Amino acid sequence: MKLVVIGAHLERADIEPVAEPLAVGDLWLSGMPVADDQPLGDRALLLRVAQTRASLLDRGTFIAIRYGFTAYTSSDAMAKCAAHLERWRRTLEDCRGMVEMTLKVAASSPQARPDRHDFASGAAYFRALHDATRAASIDPLFREAVEKTLTPVAVEFALLVQRESVAAVNDAGAALKRDFASVPFLLSGPWPLEVFADDHE
Repeated sequence: MKLVVIGAHLERADIEPVAEPLAVGDLWLSGMPVADDQPLGDRALLLRVAQTRASLLDRGTFIAIRYGFTAYTSSDAMAKCAAHLERWRRTLEDCRGMVEMTLKVAASSPQARPDRHDFASGAAYFRALHDATRAASIDPLFREAVEKTLTPVAVEFALLVQRESVAAVNDAGAALKRDFASVPFLLSGPWPLEVFADDHE
């Protein structure tokens, strides 16, 4: 039996009893047991993984692992991710108690989105993404309202927020929806750390 690996965590207690823990150095991976012959694209499995991921997020901050990473044992997992452990630990320590939230706004004249693989760090990618977003034509009053309501609760403009600020972000989103009914946007989250952590497979 193999485990579909879901995330990287600082604490084993953030995993059990929701998922199976796998020790990798001084970190822990969460996983869901599946039969060796289980197709990873099976809809029911994808739904179970999504539900488990949401339950894990309720327990603590973690780095989401790209879907499709499987392991049989801790040593198998360690062989696949040893090069990432130090970076994951730093990210988890720096972002303890935080979650991601995303805001997507339909632009009237969208700009080309930067490729995150072209950047050495998440921060550099987000600066380029922010610059491309600012170059897009969006209602200036809406942009001003977003910066006024969401920037104060975000650790970074890309909405890395403390868990206790999620309600404030959702309230700000509701106010934006009320005040700018003609501007289509999607505010979503909370999510595990993904874009604030480098590729982790």
